[in-house]
Amino acid sequence: MDPIELQAEDVRRQLDRVLASTGFGRNDRLSRFLRFVVECHLEGRDDELKESLIAVEVFRRKPDYDPKQDSIVRSEAARLRSRLMEYYAGQGSGDPVIIELPKGGYTPRYRPVATRAPARRSPLRRFWPWPVAVALAAVLTVTGWWWLHPKPSPISIAVLPLENLSHDPANDYFSDGLTDEIIRNLGLIDGLAVRSRTSSFVFKGRPRNARDVGKELETDYILEGSVLRDGQQLRVNAQLVRVRDDFTLWSSKFDRELNDVFAIQDDISRGIVNNLRLKIGHGRRRYETSVEAYDLYLRARALPYEKGPLGQLQSIGLFEQVIAKDPTFAPAHAGLGAALAVRSAVFSHDHPRDELTRMRAVAEKANELDPLLAEAHDALGMVQARDGQWELAEKSFRHAIELDPNRALTYNHFAVWLLWPLGRVNEAINQLRVAEQTDPLAPVVRQNLALVLLSAGRYDEAAAQCQRLPEDNETKIRHLARARLGQGRIDEAIQLLGTVRSGSPGDRNHHEINEGFLGYAYVRSGRREEAEHLVVAYAGQPQILVLIYAGMGDKDRALEALEQMAPEAGPQRIGQYLTYPELATLRGDPRLKALRKRVGLPE
Repeated sequence: MDPIELQAEDVRRQLDRVLASTGFGRNDRLSRFLRFVVECHLEGRDDELKESLIAVEVFRRKPDYDPKQDSIVRSEAARLRSRLMEYYAGQGSGDPVIIELPKGGYTPRYRPVATRAPARRSPLRRFWPWPVAVALAAVLTVTGWWWLHPKPSPISIAVLPLENLSHDPANDYFSDGLTDEIIRNLGLIDGLAVRSRTSSFVFKGRPRNARDVGKELETDYILEGSVLRDGQQLRVNAQLVRVRDDFTLWSSKFDRELNDVFAIQDDISRGIVNNLRLKIGHGRRRYETSVEAYDLYLRARALPYEKGPLGQLQSIGLFEQVIAKDPTFAPAHAGLGAALAVRSAVFSHDHPRDELTRMRAVAEKANELDPLLAEAHDALGMVQARDGQWELAEKSFRHAIELDPNRALTYNHFAVWLLWPLGRVNEAINQLRVAEQTDPLAPVVRQNLALVLLSAGRYDEAAAQCQRLPEDNETKIRHLARARLGQGRIDEAIQLLGTVRSGSPGDRNHHEINEGFLGYAYVRSGRREEAEHLVVAYAGQPQILVLIYAGMGDKDRALEALEQMAPEAGPQRIGQYLTYPELATLRGDPRLKALRKRVGLPE
């Protein structure tokens, strides 16, 4: 099929998937090579895809590079072709687009993949004696025949919100929390690709048709059911439905005491495993805690989904109550550590003196209690990034992904808390693309992807992400306005930011930062006097002033504002700010280099 039929955005999405994979994620050289040839081709710069130019631009050879004396481009191209074949034979076997680098040149080719039926287990593998099977596998590997028989793709499944049969909204937190716990448990099962909570919860309270849900979430199966809580009694109904024909593969009813809720979760996981012929993963510890502690934990887990960042801050008190009732419940320590890390990065907040010390202790305790809990390592990564311990943070995030590769929130945190502030913008985009695959309808992934695309200068793509956000998303207008600024549509950006002023109060921190971008836009449009009024109105709030001063070209005051931000913001927030295109005029200033060193940001 002619590659012209594919849109550039489709190819870029696929490129991000490939670069986020295991084979490319830790190979910077091949990643740079692939990104360079694809971007050049998409931008119509095929004339730059020459061996001599690739050597200079990708492999940092000198301008007088002689391909007769140095074969690095040819040898790396061979490695790149081999690595792409390995990717599409394994991790990328279910991807919608194939990127190839044909032999004899450096111009990539793209083609869409036709829908494939799930691969079936070979009868040879089932009945042959194992020594013969091993020998055959070795021969196939040596001859390259494995390329013709890729491994089956993971089975995709979505857990729809369990219906609260009490019909009392006050009990929604329990049914929603139980759904969330089942999603987490299924994420640890080998061979399952589980859609994350935010995508599944789009269907809460909506009429459901298995085929429509499966199509929107791109899943093979859905798990649905109901919960009825009556005092200390709990009734859970669950059924596993195959999307393609709306056929119920398995269903069960559980009438138990409330303190058996963990056993119910295990039984549901086992029912799915048995019917899909998978195997239970070994990454989950069986928790035992009191009904009161677990109830509080589910309430705390529900708050960020109900109220956004404000809800995450409010969850701190509930997590503390859980830990007071059961100091050994690791998920509560992980939740508290993540919430404290978020609070520590909020501007204009009354921060306790021992905040940083406490959040470290809590996150470390979660890992001590359960070293196999993905969210414990994720929370530790957030805390370490907030502290500027970049190498340790990266190890924590990567280990969390290894423990639960289906947890979209970890990819999101890895991108936003570490890769983006360190200026590794393309890597951050890659991780967010993976999160998007796992959680395709999640607003938080889309808004963060828009943010990082802005830092990459990819304004059209950032605007497209903003348009996909829900209308009530508080960051939508600000991110879209910034994209319009990057596109040169300044009057439209000012109009958008003005609608935030006249809208609902919302989160004060979100609205105030909008004023910084509005001041920047005023200066760009020649309305400097209005920008000066904002400087007076927001005196003492350097996170707002730095944007306005940068727009004015006043480097001295902009850098002074960054210095004032540093003690409260820490290296993670300062690093994010420094990637903003609005602060591009400050780059290259030696004072900025000194500031980076003082706050703990590498060169």
